[in-house]
Amino acid sequence: MTISLSRRDALRLAAIGGVVFASRIGRPAMAAAEEFYFVQVSDTHWGFADPKVNPDPRATLARMVEAINGVTPAPDFVVFTGDLTHKTDDPVERRARMAEFKQIVGGLKVQNLYFLPGEHDAAADRGAAFQEAFGVTHQSFDHKGVHFVTLDNVSDPKGLIGAAQLDWLKSDLSELDAGRPIVLFTHRPLFDLKREWDWFTGDGAAAVALLDRFDTATVFYGHIHQENRHMTGKVAHISARSALYPLPAPGAQPKKAPLPWDAAAKDHGTGWRTVEAGPRQLQVQDHPNV
Repeated sequence: MTISLSRRDALRLAAIGGVVFASRIGRPAMAAAEEFYFVQVSDTHWGFADPKVNPDPRATLARMVEAINGVTPAPDFVVFTGDLTHKTDDPVERRARMAEFKQIVGGLKVQNLYFLPGEHDAAADRGAAFQEAFGVTHQSFDHKGVHFVTLDNVSDPKGLIGAAQLDWLKSDLSELDAGRPIVLFTHRPLFDLKREWDWFTGDGAAAVALLDRFDTATVFYGHIHQENRHMTGKVAHISARSALYPLPAPGAQPKKAPLPWDAAAKDHGTGWRTVEAGPRQLQVQDHPNV
C-alpha cells in the first residue's frame, strides 16, 4: 500500500509533531493480510507551559487533531504512546488535564483510539488517574493480520514492567506463530539508551526476549522526544518525536532539558514520518515541521 497525501495534507501534517505512519507491516510473511496504516502520537504533554520551548503549546494538540482528521484515507486507528499530560503533583489538576486532553482528542474522526500512560501521567499515583480516564494501562489486539501489544512501563515508580505484566505478555504471545508480525507500543525504551537520563526500562530485556522468536517484531515508543533507531537481535526499536518539544540527543549536553525554540529554524525538532515495515526491513522517512 502506498499512502497518497495531497500537498495540502502534507503541509498540514508537517505542522504537527510526534506522528508515525506505518503501512505494509509484515509483508510478505502475512501476504494475505489486508494493507492499512495507523497513526502514532507521542508526548503531547498537555499542561506544559514554557514559551522559550514552545510559544503556543495549547494550540498544538488542537492543530494535530485537525491535521489527522484531514488525511485521506483515514488511518485505521490512532495510538498515543504516553505523556499525554505534563506532570503535576496535584491530583485534582492531574485529572483536570486528562479530562481536557480527552475532550480535545475526542474530536478525532478515527473511531479506534488507544492510550498508553507516560511517567508524567502515571508515576505519581501508579496510574490511578490514567485508568479512571482511559481504562487499562496495557492490552493486546489483532488488526488485519498483525498482533499489537501495548505495555505499561511507567506506572511503577521505578519504571519497571513488572512480573505480573511480563507473565501476561508471555501468555499473550505464547499461542502465536513465529511468522505473525508483532508490533509493541511502550512509552520508555525497552533497552538501555541512557540510564542517567531515565531512558531505559529496568526489566525491558525480559520483554524483548519474548519477542525474539518472531520473524518480525517492532517496538514503537516515545519518551525521548526524538527519532532514534536501535536493533536488539531481530527486534527493531523506533522512537517518535514529541508532539510538543524536542530533547537533546543522548549525552549531547550535561543535563537533560528541553531544547529552546528557534523561530528561524525550519525544523523545530518535532515532525512526522512514514514507516513501511516488512519482515526483515524497515523503511522510515521523517518529515520535519515547516
